[in-house]
Amino acid sequence: MTRTLFHDVMIFDGSGNDRFPGEVLVEGNRIAAVARGDERLERTDVDLIDGKGGTLMPGMVEAHAHLTWPTNVERVINTMRPLPIEQHVLVTAQNARITIDHGFTSAYSAGSLGEAIEPALRDMIDAGAMPGPRLRASALEKGAEGVIGVPAGHDPTHQRDIPHLRDYVAAKKAQGCDTIKFLMSSDDAFQQGGSQTLMYSEAEAQAVGEAAREAGIWLACHAQGAEAVKRALRAGFRAIYHCTYADEEALDLFEAKKDTTFTAPAVGLLWARAHEAQDFGIDKAEAERLGALRGIELGQQVIPEMKRRGIRVLPGGDYGFPYNPVGRNARDLDHFVRLFGFSPKEALRAATKEGGELMGLDVGLVKQGWLADLLLIDGDPTTDVAILQDKARMPVVMKDGAFHRRRVSH
Repeated sequence: MTRTLFHDVMIFDGSGNDRFPGEVLVEGNRIAAVARGDERLERTDVDLIDGKGGTLMPGMVEAHAHLTWPTNVERVINTMRPLPIEQHVLVTAQNARITIDHGFTSAYSAGSLGEAIEPALRDMIDAGAMPGPRLRASALEKGAEGVIGVPAGHDPTHQRDIPHLRDYVAAKKAQGCDTIKFLMSSDDAFQQGGSQTLMYSEAEAQAVGEAAREAGIWLACHAQGAEAVKRALRAGFRAIYHCTYADEEALDLFEAKKDTTFTAPAVGLLWARAHEAQDFGIDKAEAERLGALRGIELGQQVIPEMKRRGIRVLPGGDYGFPYNPVGRNARDLDHFVRLFGFSPKEALRAATKEGGELMGLDVGLVKQGWLADLLLIDGDPTTDVAILQDKARMPVVMKDGAFHRRRVSH
């Protein structure tokens, strides 16, 4: 069994507490021991990694992943239209590798542009056949007919009655999906006032929730309007994205279900659309029409209140658009600090421990017995999360006890 010992490191364990000096021993794919202070772990037959005073922390979790979206930091594709299937699959594999390159060792899908790509991708990654994060796989965004990037006609109206919705949930489970993404509301970027357009009735939402519990599959949704958020919460959705117009009643309901439910506001896309998309034809007036400026403004009201109530708000910013490419995911942590009032340690906790809770796996903590998904950082992200945006300052990326990247001496 491979044994790796990290020494001379400052450990951020994911809990949100201060860093502490120590050592971490990895055996196989698990963390075997964590030492604090001057304690020294046994060194016989170990691969010794000198951290040189850097920060050892858990791998991060992308809570709103779109690995099938076409653009990444290595290759900009100025479209959100479906690509030829051969190119689409290869770009998805590239996005998976880029995601882990930048320190995100887990990803929870918020929908795919292909019906069966993500389950196949997950299985290839899990088998060690290709690099990528641990993946909770999804399929097409149910209810997204006519939305940019989703093939027309994939969800005909006659298939949106309750029997067909129940069949759809069972079919996605059989296909190997871990989660299903529904659009509970439309979006201002899709149509004027779309955030208040409800896509599913209360009865339909309840039927979807019941079918998911019977099948043993998780539910995620796009929900902008307050009533869309409430319908998703009442139906038992696990990940409720955006929550832009959540009102007091929605927040009360979310707080009551905070032990089983998560949100990721996807501020990364809004920020890029509002401030960085001019070269893609989106000036300030267009960004305002698309709801980006209003979305940021409302997020600065809703997200701090969610945080105050103990609701788990996670980084995950809709990366994969031409002006918001996969690989910039760590910018969300800085957005949380600058826009939503998180401390750096709170943002890191959201991206590690709480992200691991969303994944439902033993990831997100530097803790004995947990899976060895670890990052070695040149610097202190607990004082400046922005350094996580530079993968050159991330000499070690380990997933499942194996090195994805190793640029340190013995």
